[in-house]
Amino acid sequence: MSKRIIAISLLLLITSCKSTLSPTEKRILTNEIDAMGTIDQVAAYIPQGKYANYSREKWNTFKDSVMADNTKRAELLYKKYGYLGFDKVGEKGETQFWAIVQHSDKSVDFQNKVLKSLEKEVDKKNASPANYALLYDRIKINNGKKQLFGTQVDYKENGQAKPKIGLIDTVNVDNLRKKYSLDSLKKYLNFMTERHFNMNKNILVKEGITEPVLYK
Repeated sequence: MSKRIIAISLLLLITSCKSTLSPTEKRILTNEIDAMGTIDQVAAYIPQGKYANYSREKWNTFKDSVMADNTKRAELLYKKYGYLGFDKVGEKGETQFWAIVQHSDKSVDFQNKVLKSLEKEVDKKNASPANYALLYDRIKINNGKKQLFGTQVDYKENGQAKPKIGLIDTVNVDNLRKKYSLDSLKKYLNFMTERHFNMNKNILVKEGITEPVLYK
């Protein structure tokens, strides 16, 4: 074997993702993802607890800081381990890692890389198909394009959820959603409408909207 081939082989070994983890490594990695996922969900929701009295500016600064720090760390973990699927961090950890990537909107290139890996892991039943659909749509929206599954929403003036920007295929959307373990679009939009109403009830009631405006 030539020196050149040996050098290339060593480089591949060094740069390739680590696929086999010891029980101790899995535990440490899972704990780290859990901590990152916990603060991610705090920042992704409305201000509560000790954050409830934050000014809008202070809250946005906190939220941006959390997302930026998580993105930076997630990129390093992805480079080292690849996609963190069930085999590495369990089902909860996989969803937490996905959520961190989902909220890495200022790093769409990173989201795209992860999406390709996630698709392969879904095929191996090592990741959630629903998470794939959600990330797929998120990337489409971040690029100003219509969605495939309708998972990303914004809201009408009456608080009713609707697919943000629109759908690529309105006829087959429910068949696609079912394939990726998602509820029907109407059920999902009604869930998001109710969630939005509960999160913004004080504001909506003042505008005369006293209950969620659901799709029939």
